[in-house]
Parts: sequence; structure tokens; C-alpha cells
Amino acid sequence: MSETRRRRPAPPQPEAPCAVLRISSRNYSSWSLRGWLILRLSGLPFETELVSPDDPATRAELLLQSSSILLPCLRHDGAELWDTLAIAEYLNELRPEAGLLPAERLARARCRSICGEMHAGFHALRSSLPMNLRAHVPGFTVWSAARADLERIFSLWRGCLAHWGGPWLFGDRPCLADAMYAPVVLRCRSYDVALDEACEGYARTILGWPEVQEWIAAARQEPEARITELEFDAEF
Repeated sequence: MSETRRRRPAPPQPEAPCAVLRISSRNYSSWSLRGWLILRLSGLPFETELVSPDDPATRAELLLQSSSILLPCLRHDGAELWDTLAIAEYLNELRPEAGLLPAERLARARCRSICGEMHAGFHALRSSLPMNLRAHVPGFTVWSAARADLERIFSLWRGCLAHWGGPWLFGDRPCLADAMYAPVVLRCRSYDVALDEACEGYARTILGWPEVQEWIAAARQEPEARITELEFDAEF
């Protein structure tokens, strides 16, 4: 047998990262988690660049004192995108086979609607129950405005799970909506928010998501930032 015939083709090489996602604190930044999950769902290779929470602009974003949220920010192929839904739409156009949005027309429309609601709303929840993966506050009192936000979110979850059958919001695989609402599950765990059976089942699906587990593990290894406004002491 000739040397040429004996040679086996080289195995395909993994695609090199061609994108950079800038994020802030894994512990405190719900928007960074959303952007990172969206990138992972898309399958686009990327590198993560961490911006220190001590950076004044980043700190202002985390404390909801900034007029704009500029992190996460995706840089890819000449584009620079800092809005989470814009990142999602860009990746959906770039990699439609990844299924960031549901394939069925009505499901896709509902997905866009509930993602837009998360993107634009629930301000009381954000300010009253800030993301803090290191925190666990048993018996935390959720006041009326934040409670109304949570009840609205739980209603959205129950509606999607009932209509599309779960265990994810739109069926048997995660999509953009799950990335957008995953931080709410983490907030519920941090602040000991009780969930009904349907929402608890969804919460367990999110917490069992390997990407969410990976994010939490990385957050626990992250150097601890001292942002006292986002850390809770004995009075809680």
C-alpha cells in the first residue's frame, strides 16, 4: 500500500475564538450572565474579557446608577454590540441553526415579547433583589413592588411551561428566553423566594444547566469585590 493511501486525514481542528465578550463581575452582573449564556447557546467561539468591578463605569452599572448598560459587549468581525438583545439578534442571524429563537412562528413571537419585557422592565426587582451569587438571605422580605414583578415573571413562566410543555420555557431545549430569565432564578435562590411547583421545576432546570453551573463556579473563584451596597449584613 502506498504512503499516500496509508495516511489518514487529520481530525478537524476546533474553530479558533474569533469573538470577544467583555463582561463585568460574574457574582453581581445579571446582564453579563445573560450575554455569556447567549454566546454559549449560539456556539460561536469566543473569549471572555473581564472588566474589574472597581472600574467606576462598571461599578455605576452594577449599582443601577448608570444611564446606559454597556456591558456585556460583544466584539466580532468589526461589530461592537453592547445591548443584550442586539447581541442575541446578531447571533441569531449569524448562526440560525443554533436555535436561539424558537422555530415555530407563534413561539418565536412570544419569546421575543417576554425577552423584551425582561430587557425593559422589572426595575423594582432589580433594585430590591440585586444579583449576588455569594449571598443567601433566609426570610428576606420582598416588598410589594418587587413582589409584583416576581408574580408577573412567574405568570410568564407558568404560561410558557404549560403551552410548550417544558422543561425549558419553549420546549425541550434552552433558548434566548431561558438565558434572559436565568438570573431571576439565581435571585430567587439568593433571597429565599418561595416558588410554586411549576416555577420550582423550572428553577431546577435552570440550576441544572451546565453553563449556569459553570458560571456559578467561576463566580465563586472570582476575586471578591467590595461593593457594600450589594452585600448584605446581619440586619437582613
